[in-house]
Amino acid sequence: MTDRSVLSGSAVMAAGTVVSRMSGYVRSILLAAALGNALHADLFTIANTIPNMLYILLAGGVFNAVLVPQLVRAMKSDEDRGDAYTNRVITLAALFLGGVTVLLVIFTPQVMSLYLSSDFQHADLAAERESVIDFARLCLPQVFFYGMFVLVGQILNARRRFGPMMWAPIANNVVSMAVLVIYIVVFGTHSTGAYTTGEELLLGLGSTLGIAVQFLILLPFLHAAGFFYRPRYDFRNSGLGHTLRLGMWTVLFVVVNQIAYTVVVRLASSGTADAGDGTGYTIYSSTFLLVMAPHAVITVSLATAVLPTLSASAAEGRLGDLAGSLADTLRTTLALIVPFCFLLPVIATELSDVIWGYGAAAATSDHYAPSLALFAPGVLFFTVHYLMLRGFYALERTRTVFWVQCVIATVNIVLALVLVFRTSPAFTSPALVLAYSGAYAVGALTSYSLLRHVLGGLRTPQLLRFGVRIVIAAGSGTLVAAGLAWLLHAHAASALDSKLGSVVFLAVVGLADAAVFLAVARLLRIAEVTELVQTVTRRIRVPGRR
Repeated sequence: MTDRSVLSGSAVMAAGTVVSRMSGYVRSILLAAALGNALHADLFTIANTIPNMLYILLAGGVFNAVLVPQLVRAMKSDEDRGDAYTNRVITLAALFLGGVTVLLVIFTPQVMSLYLSSDFQHADLAAERESVIDFARLCLPQVFFYGMFVLVGQILNARRRFGPMMWAPIANNVVSMAVLVIYIVVFGTHSTGAYTTGEELLLGLGSTLGIAVQFLILLPFLHAAGFFYRPRYDFRNSGLGHTLRLGMWTVLFVVVNQIAYTVVVRLASSGTADAGDGTGYTIYSSTFLLVMAPHAVITVSLATAVLPTLSASAAEGRLGDLAGSLADTLRTTLALIVPFCFLLPVIATELSDVIWGYGAAAATSDHYAPSLALFAPGVLFFTVHYLMLRGFYALERTRTVFWVQCVIATVNIVLALVLVFRTSPAFTSPALVLAYSGAYAVGALTSYSLLRHVLGGLRTPQLLRFGVRIVIAAGSGTLVAAGLAWLLHAHAASALDSKLGSVVFLAVVGLADAAVFLAVARLLRIAEVTELVQTVTRRIRVPGRR
């Protein structure tokens, strides 16, 4: 079973992530209500997404995966517990991110030409093209704040202060929600046309302000952890060269991943540009955000909490312990991911109505449902792959990760191109979702097989026995939920034709599924489910206890 200290540490992060995600969904609701889910919404959504994509491309791989093991090693081996090393990292990162951000703002039109479909070159979309470029120019300073937020968050994680990084995005969501409320009050709700200068300034600057606040709110926690930043410019012979060499393969990994995602964004932008009823990037990204909630709450929290342990095991050559910790974490994660993925297609339509069926998106909320349902297997495959990568990063085998990502990106691009070009604009987003799921099915199988070979085993027989039992438990719950859903649609359709009806449907079907799943899991003695339930109930009974 997963070590209780890992579960305890991940529970703190999971709590913050739950609140963060909930506030994020409120933001998603307000965004759909204000802008809809077609071309009008895509103009802002794409521009506001590009900064995060570019941050990940430029520095995200190094910050997210390579730095934690290096910071842990510096804290253990350096006389100053890694303070000088950390100061150099922050100084170098701030200089790099600041310079790059200035260049991105200067060359905004050229940057956006990479992400927009050629359809935006047409004369009848000239105003829309200007709007998306204006938005991007206002949003691109987020690259600096994204980078510094993740860097400071990883420094806190290395010092086993896991909570702040998971709670800080709530501040960003609060700012974003306030901006959207002001937008709706001042400008109203509409889903067509370009934007006025006032609308662009409010949405663009408001989004950037939220990311800046998200970063700044971490600084007091850094001081509380006992670290005080002092600029250091003595980069030579300081250990950063080793970090950057490790980061080279991670950067290449991210480059390949972002090439694939750039293709996805371009194809998605064509969906709404080609036809009024097309589905595009807003629907794809909104459904992706929702279905990744279990990954963010469960997988990321567990993986972040266990990564220092994996890194320590790797540094000391204890490959068996590393394999055991990773295998335990994988089973614990799948104990909650699998039932969610099974249930999602059953509730996709009603969930779409409850989440997005307001304002400018009220009449088209059903456009989200196909993408939502089809994302379920993709989340499952991505979860397995994500956890395998934590093992490779702990072993500093970033070259292997790069080649695996090449396979994933290639499959994703090929499937996306084939599926989108063979379907209508209305099915652009579902086609991209299918491509994503297919790519990570290949990625999960590849990364698991390779890591199993490197470690000499990943307790595969135990995982297979667990897999059979969790599928039986989750499948039983889903069958009952699907039967109940059919009965409700057949005999109470008129009562369900409202927001309240959709909420009742989700509550009844979801509770039925959960009850059956937990009962069957208990009958089959699935220890991972039992331990998770005990962890949750223990924290509910004794609030604040660690």
